[in-house]
Amino acid sequence: MLLTLSGWTSVELAEAFGVTADSVRHWRQWFVEGGVDALRSTLAPGPSPEKGERALAVAAELLRLPVENRPNWTLPRLRAEIERKAGVRISKSRLSILLRKKGGSVGDAHDTR
Repeated sequence: MLLTLSGWTSVELAEAFGVTADSVRHWRQWFVEGGVDALRSTLAPGPSPEKGERALAVAAELLRLPVENRPNWTLPRLRAEIERKAGVRISKSRLSILLRKKGGSVGDAHDTR
């Protein structure tokens, strides 16, 4: 909020803190409505499940091919292909978490089962 008072825009704050400008706008609104306490009591929503589901759908399609008929998928390559096919940008760490939750990982993609 101090940077806001110094004249920083939502876009500038978002870039500085690695968030979206919409997040900054929400924080500003919560502050206006309830001060610092409103900022402390607000829970972050977490990652969108829809984005993860779309990413996993593409990953499942790519990893379903027999090992001998598919590229060697690394997390960066898989992320790039997910973005290309589904228009979804997902971090390497988030993709890794989602794959582990579904019982697989890119490491499993090399399996010959």
